[in-house]
Amino acid sequence: MRVRWTVPAADDLKSIKNYLGQNYPHLAESTVRTIYQRIRSLKTAHQRGRPGHRSGTRELTLTPLPYVVVYSVRADEAVEILHIHHGAQDWR
Repeated sequence: MRVRWTVPAADDLKSIKNYLGQNYPHLAESTVRTIYQRIRSLKTAHQRGRPGHRSGTRELTLTPLPYVVVYSVRADEAVEILHIHHGAQDWR
């Protein structure tokens, strides 16, 4: 199973890194690395997220980080990363 990133998801990760870099520089690199590693784990465990609020999606919570990855499992054997949201955001 491959992992594909949409442009919005890549932008979300970049925004997270920029925000943390400006406000919590000591957390920026390790947080982004953890997010990326957890997303990569979907290659072998793509059903581990819960069913999403939107039809055809799944949501992977990144506990203890406050982020939720929204993704879909595609018929062409790919996990498509749609967005990364902060849990405090009203994104549903």
